[in-house]
Amino acid sequence: MIRENTIQPVLFVPHGAPTFILRPGAVGSALARVAASLSRPRAVVVVSAHWSTPQPSVGFASRPETIHDFRGFPDQLYSIRYPATGCREAAIEVQSVLHDAGFPAEASEERGLDHGAWIPLMLMFPDADVPVIPVSIQAHESPEHHLRLGYALAPLVRKGFLIIASGNLTHNLRDYQIAVRHGGEVPSYVREFSDWIGERLSAGDTSALLDYRRQAPSALRAHPTDEHLLPLYVALGAAGKVSISRLHAGVDDYVIAMDAFLFSTSTGVLP
Repeated sequence: MIRENTIQPVLFVPHGAPTFILRPGAVGSALARVAASLSRPRAVVVVSAHWSTPQPSVGFASRPETIHDFRGFPDQLYSIRYPATGCREAAIEVQSVLHDAGFPAEASEERGLDHGAWIPLMLMFPDADVPVIPVSIQAHESPEHHLRLGYALAPLVRKGFLIIASGNLTHNLRDYQIAVRHGGEVPSYVREFSDWIGERLSAGDTSALLDYRRQAPSALRAHPTDEHLLPLYVALGAAGKVSISRLHAGVDDYVIAMDAFLFSTSTGVLP
């Protein structure tokens, strides 16, 4: 039975390269375990690095399509479908909390699930038995904006919504190409940067996290552009006063940090 008033945690999960779904490994197992440990959510609000709009948008599709937003990968990836369902009532609630916080959130009637959304969802909820409501990022906006977006979504965690923010702690595809050409070594900055993020999260040092471009080691190499880190700030804002657990730490494809975090909202105290 769904307990709609059960306080849910907030998750930051990696989605890696599209081939992650074909070889989920240890991180895939970690995501499956944490999903199995949760009370069944009323709905999942998924914030993916791969859906960006000028203003926040909320997906209202009753049967969101599986979007294969990539090229040049194995043919079997393009045949995968994640048969998610939406929920208009839940989407209206998501849109409402954004409006209440001053975000002019739009309703997207047709938006499906990009690979940043359906890959972790397929690993966590393989039966596609929980409604999914996608919410967009604004790739041109700052980490501060996305922290505020998370604050806006925060009331949902007390209403049975599970918020999943999907990105990666490092994401430099040019360095991936270099690593392949030069023997496949993991550049040292990948772990240095992701460890710095993990340490700042554990310390509750939001100011440093917001200023990561200046303070984090090799920030520009870790993220030539911000979009894959921005969902982390949504998770941080949505969780409020929490304890943070690192569910997994690892590297895929030489340069993609696959760290996952659970933000436990044990008291329900929000910003």
